[in-house]
Amino acid sequence: MVVVGTSIESSNPAPNTDPAASLRANPLRIGISTRALFDLEEEHRVFEKQGVRAYAAMQLDREGVILGRGAGFDVVERLLALNVSGNIPYVEVILLSQNSPDLSLRAFKSIDHYGLDVKTGSFTSGRSLSPFVHAWGIDLFLSNMDADVKEAVAGGAAAARLGNAPKDRPETPADEVRVAFDGDAVVFGPESDIIYKEQGLEAFLAHETANASNPMARGPFGNFLHKLSALRRVFLDEGGVSKVRIALVTARNAPAHERVIRTLRAWGTPADEVHFVGPQPKAPILKALGAHIFFDDQEKHVLGAAAVVPAGHVPGPHDPNAPVIPAR
Repeated sequence: MVVVGTSIESSNPAPNTDPAASLRANPLRIGISTRALFDLEEEHRVFEKQGVRAYAAMQLDREGVILGRGAGFDVVERLLALNVSGNIPYVEVILLSQNSPDLSLRAFKSIDHYGLDVKTGSFTSGRSLSPFVHAWGIDLFLSNMDADVKEAVAGGAAAARLGNAPKDRPETPADEVRVAFDGDAVVFGPESDIIYKEQGLEAFLAHETANASNPMARGPFGNFLHKLSALRRVFLDEGGVSKVRIALVTARNAPAHERVIRTLRAWGTPADEVHFVGPQPKAPILKALGAHIFFDDQEKHVLGAAAVVPAGHVPGPHDPNAPVIPAR
């Protein structure tokens, strides 16, 4: 017998607000850089080695050449496909680029080629993008530029640095979008991780056991999760299955698992899948669930996952040489 997550749903009725009406009034807004949406790695190497003039000349020379798909393309395409033609959209995508306006033509030609409903954007000629993340009301910012991502996070936005797109991806239904998150310091606040870091594993486990019924604070992606959860509810069928699938893949395991479930329950944001992997690598789990994007605050997990899924690094409080694995 297969039971689709109805127990958590039924114990936490959806908010009184209609999620479709709420999202049409205030859509889920994704801001994405041109290099995160498209494959511009060759052009970027020219920029790094030969400078801005050589880069600009190359872009102008290739103005009519359609760009390849970048690490963020698949999830953007799938999210936009959830909009209903002729209606106010649930999801909006805004292109944010440090390119000059003169170099924007190639990006929009490529957008038109792929049939993406992206009509707005900002091109800043090298100026930081972070002020425009706030100005556009962005819920999630995806970029390859570490400085822009860190500034966006400092300004209160959910943001992640994407690497290159993996070469091989598992086949998944075309009408689904699967978003996977790490827990602590991403969806949840970093407080529990700090206990682990400062006091050790046993103190962390004791703290989480004692506070199993106390919801954790929202982390940098907490607000994005709430809005994504509203989009999930829009497409939830009578069997409890949605086109928008939310997964947590966390290094926690029992007994630190209970607080995760109870926090999601208290927030009214149930996950379709939760994987408590402990010290095991996350990449095989992410490949098995067919995630279209994954967010983690620890570079070790991001680098491991990047071979099988577009993986975004969320700037966090941890030393990349001292990964936090809160499990035995």
